[in-house]
Order: sequence, then C-alpha cells, then structure tokens
Amino acid sequence: MAADGRGGRADRSQAVAFAGVIGGVAGAALAGHRGARAAGAGAVAGAAALAACEAVARARQRPGEIPPLWARIATSAALVAPLGWAAGRVTGAGPVAVGTATGTLGGLLGIRPQKVLLGPLFGAAVGRALAVRRPPPASVTAAVTMAAYRVASALVFRDAQVSLLAEQVRAEDLPFVVPRESRSRYVGTGYVRELAGVLGGRYVADAPDVGIVASVSELAGPDLDPAGIDPLVVEFYEHTTRFTLDIVPQWRPWVRPGYLLYRTVVARPLGQANVPMNQRETWRGIRSRIDTISADDDGVVAIRGWIRSFADTDEPIYVGIYTTYRHDGRGYVSVGFPLPQASFTATLLPRARAGGGLVLTSRSDLDQPGHYLAHVDPATKELTVLAVRLRPGRRTARRARLLRLRAAVPRAPLPDTPQARQPCRLTAHRRCEAAGPSIGRGPRPPPSRMAPPLPGWFRAARGCAVRREPHRSTRRSRPAPGSGGWARASRWRRSR
Repeated sequence: MAADGRGGRADRSQAVAFAGVIGGVAGAALAGHRGARAAGAGAVAGAAALAACEAVARARQRPGEIPPLWARIATSAALVAPLGWAAGRVTGAGPVAVGTATGTLGGLLGIRPQKVLLGPLFGAAVGRALAVRRPPPASVTAAVTMAAYRVASALVFRDAQVSLLAEQVRAEDLPFVVPRESRSRYVGTGYVRELAGVLGGRYVADAPDVGIVASVSELAGPDLDPAGIDPLVVEFYEHTTRFTLDIVPQWRPWVRPGYLLYRTVVARPLGQANVPMNQRETWRGIRSRIDTISADDDGVVAIRGWIRSFADTDEPIYVGIYTTYRHDGRGYVSVGFPLPQASFTATLLPRARAGGGLVLTSRSDLDQPGHYLAHVDPATKELTVLAVRLRPGRRTARRARLLRLRAAVPRAPLPDTPQARQPCRLTAHRRCEAAGPSIGRGPRPPPSRMAPPLPGWFRAARGCAVRREPHRSTRRSRPAPGSGGWARASRWRRSR
C-alpha cells in the first residue's frame, strides 16, 4: 500500500513537471513577438500556470477518471501555441489560415465525423474574427482557436467518447481485452512469430485449414443457437483459410485526404491498418492467412493471428488476434489489434439472424461488448484501459455461397472509427482447391463439379441494414500466389 502511494505521488510529480515544460514552451511562443526578455518571462509564467493547473487537476482526479475537461483544454491550447508560432515564422500565414489549420487538427483528433467537418469551419471563423482589428501573432491565434474549439465541441457533443475504465489492473480481470501488444514500433506480418518467441509454444505460419474461431459452439448463448447457423457460415468461421479475400476500395470523398495523411504518417510506419487507397493497389493481390501458436503439451491452438497483406510484397494491411471467451453463460468474440506497447480491442456479442445468419455486434446493453484501448505496462504487464465509444457497428455473415462483407478502416491509432467507416468492401470467396491457375480458362468443368448459380449476394455494413441486390458479376478476381486460383463471383467449385 505504501509503495503504491509513493508510486502514485511520483507519477503525479512527473505529470506536473511535464506540464510545466509544456507551459514554458507555450509561454515563450505566446510572448516571443515582444522580444527575448518577454519570451523568458512568458516561459516562466506559462510553466507556473500550467504546472499549477495540472497539480489541481491531479489532486481532484478520482480513481477510474481521466483529468477534468478544463485541464485538458488548457493543455491542448498550450501544445498548439508553439506550432502556431512556427507556422507564422516559416510561412507568414495569417489568422485565417492558422485558425483553419488549428481547427482542422482539433477536428481530426475528435474521432467523430461531425467534429472533422466542424473543425476547419470553426477555426476559419475564429481566425477571421481575430483578424478584424489588429491581427494577433500566429501563436495566439492557434491557442485561442484550439481553446475555443474545445469548449464549443464540449457544449455541442456532450456525451463522452473516451472514459477511463481501469488503471493498473491484471489482464485476467479484464477478459474482454486482448492484451497482446507490439514490443516494437512496427507490428508487421511477423508479429505472431515474434509473439511465439516471447510466449513459447509451437508456432505455425500460414496454418492449413484453421479458422478465426475454434468452434462456433463456443459462442452459444441466449441469443445464439449454433445449430441454427448455416453450414457455409460455420465453415467461414471455423475454416477461414479455405476462403480467399479481395478488397474493393470505395472511399468517401471527404475521408480520402485525411486517410492519405494518416496512412503516410502512421499506418505504413506502424505496419497496421494499412488499407488500399484505390483499385490499382488491390491488383497487387491480397494474401490472407492465419498464424497460430499452440501449446507444446496438447497441441491446442492458443493464439490465432489473422494476417492480411499485399501478395506481392507482404506489406501488412491488418494484423488481428482473434479470441473467444465465455461470461455469464454467453460466448464473445474479441479481436485485438496490436499497437506499440498497446492494443485496441473490439469485443463483439454473437447473435442469430434469420435465415441461418450470424451477427457479431458491439451494440448491446451488456457490460462486455465494446471497444477498448489498453496500454500494457512493459514491466508489470498491468493494463490501463480506456473505453472508446464508437458508433455501434456489426459484422454480419449471411446465408450465401459468396460472403460479401463491408470492412471498417481505423483512424490512428484506433480501428473502426466514424470518420473512415465503410470505406472499402471486403469480399470472401470460397477457395477452389481443384481449380487451375486461373478460372475461366481451359475446358469447362463437368456440371457435377460446379455448384448452381448464386441466388444473389448480400451486402452488410456495420450499423446499416442488410439489403439483397440482384446478382451481377463483371470481373474476375486475380489469383493469389499459391492459392490455386480464385472462384468467380458467380460460381465456385468444390474439391472432391
């Protein structure tokens, strides 16, 4: 107990000292236009003010809470002041340009698409208002714009999107969190191999005939009877490697610029959540595989990592750890996306759907489903977890011989965010083991080996109603290397 108290006081002291550094830099930037002496005085005043603000906020902070809003607003305003000063010195930008850029930054950090749209408009309005009389320095414009935007955003969007769920707790106490972090700054397609080296066990790369879950019977509960699920849906979950995937990007126009910046700055250097920007990139081919880690004694698969990458260079698209667990007589699916010293988890509740379908949804009044961002302490392996409130979404698998799903793209560092929701379509094809290198060439197979035409395909989007459309196929999928060819969208062939 005494050690915990000393550790807490040390953490608070570090937080106060760090806030003092931020305040000092911000004060120097705000007063720098008046000369070196004024900049020095501003640095001292800024350091004292923000350190005092942080000390009061930490003293009033209760267990399980994040710092109060007023302290976060003050810190964010102090952080953008040096950026505004640098922009003014380098580019000579005026109040409107600096205000717009600051508002855009605030909107991008706000997760909600409404905030993304509000940010630049609000920033431009504040910059124009400040430029009416005597234009202030760029550092002042940036700080005022950020503070005003945060206040207005808090008044308009009253429901909190992020809340502190747990602090310094054991992973066993939070079964809905997948505590698989990346021990380096790059996740990449070799993550499961590196994890096997840390945990031990037998590592199998590109394991044959495995699925993202061991058995759908593990998901049984009041809302789901596994016996009522269509066999093809069961096959997809229990034998995912029998299916091949391709991605059809369908970006919303207002998402593309933000995602292009995110992809360049975050996704590619991180090796995670690197979704194709256009159809030309998908022509490189999509490789889907599952790496597993099994116990040495019984051979039971303990960890399943579903890895999707570009076929030509093995550049990662997604790296997800799929787990299942039971709580209060219900089964849940948790998908963990490793991040540097952290993990983002989507815990989903399975529900039955009419016609033999299966729905995995985070929309529930239960305390387990949801989205969680966890930091893993490198020394103690204890978790500090934030509950992230996103727009409710779901994954749907319908009865059809072609599974066509809608994939969600994460905003840095979180997946499945409202800004970039439903930007691309993920299509699962039944793999044809007996097919030649390219379907559609050579003699037509006998009717006994050809399934009947598809009655239609189903498109499902997270949070959207499923709608059935007439079947139409105008293209063929590119064969992935070593996949044995892909089935055409209209027909698929089974191996004997």
